[in-house]
Amino acid sequence: MENFTPYTSLAGGILIGISASILMLLNGRIAGISGIVSGIFNGSSLHEKLWRLAFVVGLIGGAFVYANYYPVNIEPREHMTTALLVAGGLIVGFGTAMGGGCTSGHGVCGMSRFSLRSITATMTFLISGIATVYLVKTFLGA
Repeated sequence: MENFTPYTSLAGGILIGISASILMLLNGRIAGISGIVSGIFNGSSLHEKLWRLAFVVGLIGGAFVYANYYPVNIEPREHMTTALLVAGGLIVGFGTAMGGGCTSGHGVCGMSRFSLRSITATMTFLISGIATVYLVKTFLGA
């Protein structure tokens, strides 16, 4: 519990909720990151690609702005190789395509609309994450 930050976590959650609500209100779209990113690369219109690209640039830019004002020394984990990170990213991408969305789309936006599909997906994400951490810690000692 050394990294427990209730106030910044609450502020971040509020900002995520507000931004997801604004996107839904102004654009009629769910703030699911996997869907937004995939829409940049599929055959959607230029207008669609531009708002999606702006969203992703803002998402990444926001992290850079935050890191500039609140520098944090982040150390890479010892057992995390580039190949393992790429493999993990591909597995997550495959899972979001299979699940019809990611944690932001299902967990933030879908659950707030009481979508049974999103509630089921989010429970599956959490159970899978818990099981993965348990297995990695048990068998790899990481």
